[in-house]
Amino acid sequence: MTTSIRLFFLAFLVLALPFLQVALCQSDSEDSGFEVSDVGEEESEAEEVFDLVLISAPGVETLCLFPKNRAKIIKAGVETELLVGMKNDGQSNLDIVAVKGSLHLPFDQKAVQNLTALSFSNASVPTSAQATFPYVFAVSKFLQAGAFDLVGTIIYEIDGKPYQSTFYNGTIEVVEDGPLFRMESVFLSGLLISVIVFLIVYIQNSLRHMTKKTKRAPKVEVGTASKDASLDEWLEGTSYTQSSSKSKKKK
Repeated sequence: MTTSIRLFFLAFLVLALPFLQVALCQSDSEDSGFEVSDVGEEESEAEEVFDLVLISAPGVETLCLFPKNRAKIIKAGVETELLVGMKNDGQSNLDIVAVKGSLHLPFDQKAVQNLTALSFSNASVPTSAQATFPYVFAVSKFLQAGAFDLVGTIIYEIDGKPYQSTFYNGTIEVVEDGPLFRMESVFLSGLLISVIVFLIVYIQNSLRHMTKKTKRAPKVEVGTASKDASLDEWLEGTSYTQSSSKSKKKK
């Protein structure tokens, strides 16, 4: 049993060594000064209003559409396009300033990445009109795969006053751009299979050891000699002992 345990841990170390080296290399690359946030191209007009707390203008409606990705599965490091629809039911024309987005953790809304801000220099939506604006962004390729909240906003001006409307605030799924099976998944799957095999072998060896013990256990027979002797003493002098002695003589 100890030999099988030693072989199991030796195989585990051999399998885990290359993955540990890859993890160390990845941690070194992440400590080299890389920041997750991505600052895109912005014009001076957009920079002036990005840090302000803006509200949505009355009569303005927005919507969002992922034209080629209805499942909202985003590959890390690959550009993704979405369409921002805008409807102006107000009394004045609105001038589009910029479209921006950000990624947040779903459980505490902590910002993970500021996406590229797309600025517009000559885009407007007249009164009682609709317009669609494309927005292309890319999630960092170093971002861990999982579910994140995407918040997309469009900044615009009406009569020189800045406003902001949120066109999307929902969950997206970030996946790695690569083969179907990641190295980490393969390693974890192999480790799980090894543990299951080890448990099966351990249980089988335990059962065999128990069956051998039960087979080797001696059978204890309850003797009747002492009982017969005490019975003879108790029946001595009775008709039973006389009949039994006669039967023995006849034999």
